[in-house]
Amino acid sequence: MKKYHPTNLVNVPSLYQMLIKNPKFKDLDHSDLGTCISAASPFPKESQVELESIIGEGKLLELYGMTETSPVSTMNPSLGEKKLGTIGMPIQNVELKIIDPDTGEVVPIGEPGEICVKGPLVMQGYYNKPEETKKAIDADGYMHTGDVALIGEDGYLKIVDRTKDMIIVGGFKVFSSKVEDVLAEHPAIGMIALIGEPNPDRPGSEIVNAYIQLDPEFEYDGNEEKLQEDIVNYAKEKCSPYEVPKKVHIMEEIPLTAVGKVDKKVLRK
Repeated sequence: MKKYHPTNLVNVPSLYQMLIKNPKFKDLDHSDLGTCISAASPFPKESQVELESIIGEGKLLELYGMTETSPVSTMNPSLGEKKLGTIGMPIQNVELKIIDPDTGEVVPIGEPGEICVKGPLVMQGYYNKPEETKKAIDADGYMHTGDVALIGEDGYLKIVDRTKDMIIVGGFKVFSSKVEDVLAEHPAIGMIALIGEPNPDRPGSEIVNAYIQLDPEFEYDGNEEKLQEDIVNYAKEKCSPYEVPKKVHIMEEIPLTAVGKVDKKVLRK
């Protein structure tokens, strides 16, 4: 970056979070840097604010999509108002609705549901997999993304989870991305991932597990039990009772996929 002065960056959130904590990145002259695009996984708002405090306000552009939608479906306006913590609005020629995955009905404004996308950007289908295609694209041509979001009154969308990552606690839905976003504000937390594990005492219910990678700037005295208790108490102040992690795991490094997403499959194992 120091040598070539790039004018744009495209990264997944975990890589931006690594850059934020790198002193060399903070010391660079970011005046030539224009747009910083983020996509592929949720980016905690706290980290977004921290990134813009380094690179300059209004430079972060978060968007959303998937390979099956060629690949962008929504984005913050590049020349209009960008809202940190949202994935913006549908782009041109995209029809989008938020549905209850159980009933297929459109949910009210402000309620979470599965993102369904229709338009020329949607793939024709999975190669030689007609049954998989039928599961993904309904009879009306909507691609069922498996991502859970809500639309605000202003029309901007906010991702709250993947349907497969949603945790069920005593009948309540815990949206991992929402809780991760809140807990990321704790000074000890550099990166966080929530997963559920079956509750042996309550069939059909799960236990919330939080996996924590410490912020390198956090002064840690090595007392893991005390830190775990502090994080749980913080969660009790900020979250609903059913969202509070019952187990907190302090890790040296949270596992990432080849493209830099948090690898929840590894954590589940």
